Amino acid sequence: MTAARIHRKAVAWATATVLAGLTAPALTATPASAIPASPAPISATTTAAGTGTGTAAATATTSPYDSTYYKNAVGKTGSSLKSALHTIISNQTKISYSAVWNALKVTDQDPNNSNNVILLYSGVSRSKSLNGGDVGDWNREHTWAKSHGDFGEVTGPGTDLHHLRPADVQVNSIRGNLDFDNGGSTVTNGGGSRVDSDSFEPRDADKGDVARMILYMAVRYEGGDGFADLEPNEKVDNGSAPYIGKLTVLKAWSEQDPPSAFEEKRNDVIYDTYQHNRNPFIDHPEWVEAIW
Repeated sequence: MTAARIHRKAVAWATATVLAGLTAPALTATPASAIPASPAPISATTTAAGTGTGTAAATATTSPYDSTYYKNAVGKTGSSLKSALHTIISNQTKISYSAVWNALKVTDQDPNNSNNVILLYSGVSRSKSLNGGDVGDWNREHTWAKSHGDFGEVTGPGTDLHHLRPADVQVNSIRGNLDFDNGGSTVTNGGGSRVDSDSFEPRDADKGDVARMILYMAVRYEGGDGFADLEPNEKVDNGSAPYIGKLTVLKAWSEQDPPSAFEEKRNDVIYDTYQHNRNPFIDHPEWVEAIW
């Protein structure tokens, strides 16, 4: 078990009581199968090691969900693991795009100020009431750009909370539908994020979050449900094709920025209250390397 993994678990325990007791607004949803509430977190333990090629087990960690939610995925690698996870996480409740506004006020609540949300890319804490489209507002960022696969705002990939985050209107506009890569000029009020003509680089504290959201989408949406098969690749300038790059960069970001207490709590809230599915790369970051 890495020191980073130990540290984030310790932070998760310390932050848990601050975030406890969140209540969700009412919303209309398509029900999924009944799923038990998230169990209390347990310490991760190293259980296996491998080559990290996607064909052998990478260093594995224990999750509270391994004997239940992930029972049909544990022990698998490569395409078998990807297929098993797709089946597991596709059992979800879907919400409308209008319902996303209120959901984000819960999933991304500032743990130090319950009146605010934390914005992706900038890290700014901003009032929940400032959601909209004006300068100074926050809006709904599709981390997997909705033009990459042309799914728009339709219920499904267009409303999946596992990749939708609140972001500053102007910073969101600068990111646009750019692929992800390193380099570029500093984004004004972007918290250290950078941009160039064909790619966007989030601030360091959000790099792992972005990577795990993108890879969740690649596993969840495999060409069924009437939507495109979303996949990461090694390109930028993917345009409207159902791809986002660069995979090697995303993998490095996931390794460099392991899941935080905020990200883990967000995963729990989405699972317990809204979609009733999980982002497996938050629970098992090593599965990134095991698949890709």
